[in-house]
Amino acid sequence: MSRLNTKLEAEGAEFLVLGHLLLRKIAAYKTYTNMPGYDLVATRPESNKSAMIQVKSRWRTGAPGFIIKNLDSDFVVVSLLNRGSKDGKAEVRPPEYYVFPTSVIESAPRSKDWGRVNFNKIPDCSMYKDAWHLIDDFLQG
Repeated sequence: MSRLNTKLEAEGAEFLVLGHLLLRKIAAYKTYTNMPGYDLVATRPESNKSAMIQVKSRWRTGAPGFIIKNLDSDFVVVSLLNRGSKDGKAEVRPPEYYVFPTSVIESAPRSKDWGRVNFNKIPDCSMYKDAWHLIDDFLQG
């Protein structure tokens, strides 16, 4: 099977993450030029802090990991879109989000060719599911 073009879905994932931040009263915006290393910037004017956030998305339900090459951000938010599978056999489910400090991804084993990180190689991976508070805590300090 040929590779799916998921460019629109990847853009949508950035807006989904942006929406989650805004709903948590975290001021954030999408970078509209292609900034290497990050897609969103979250800010806390009261503390004069900002956080650069890279959004990685996976279209397929049950994706075992994600590809990341540039680690020039404070956080990596992985948006599992869970849109099924190319063969139509996998179930479409609601999206899931994992909020990782970039240092966690830096220390995880990555494949040398693609920079692929598997979820099962990230220690305590489940504790990062919906961990939006990590960004808020970072901006407070």
